Amino acid sequence: MIAMSAPTDEMTDPDVPQWYCLRSQPKHEHIAAAQLRRSMGIEVFCPRVRIQKNTRTGLKWFVESLFPNYLFARFPLRAHHAQVRYSPGISGLVRFGDRFATVSDTAIADLVEFIGPDEVRTMAYQLTMGDDVEIVAGPLRGQHGVVTGLHSAKERVRILLEFLGQTREIEVSLTAVFRQARTPAS
Repeated sequence: MIAMSAPTDEMTDPDVPQWYCLRSQPKHEHIAAAQLRRSMGIEVFCPRVRIQKNTRTGLKWFVESLFPNYLFARFPLRAHHAQVRYSPGISGLVRFGDRFATVSDTAIADLVEFIGPDEVRTMAYQLTMGDDVEIVAGPLRGQHGVVTGLHSAKERVRILLEFLGQTREIEVSLTAVFRQARTPAS
């Protein structure tokens, strides 16, 4: 979790560059970040995650903002407030009352370390033996089964499923299955 705070007395100098949390227009975080970098040369951090989602045609990769509608920029408030505020893709700066929220250098450094300098972290799930899965592509789409074997070199997975009243073991592409969410024990 990112710790944001209203500026303290030693942090109120509007001429000293600080990290601010900016609110972007919906789904425009990366556009706003590129604009701030390109047009004003402002240091920006816009963390995103690359994840797989189940679609009608199977698993697909998507890149989404880690903090939807928010990004971070480091600049001196007095010199760049108006330019940043009215930059394309920006809705405003996050405020607490009449004070702008700042984010510590340490918090941003921790985020950069976790996400990586390219601002995108791939969040791939790993299947393990015994995982409950749903087939999301192919003629058996919608069927549920249990992982009985993994062939990572071939990117294939063996699944035990019940089909037409019989239990069968089949082998499908790794991208044709989606691990079911585990529910906590009652």
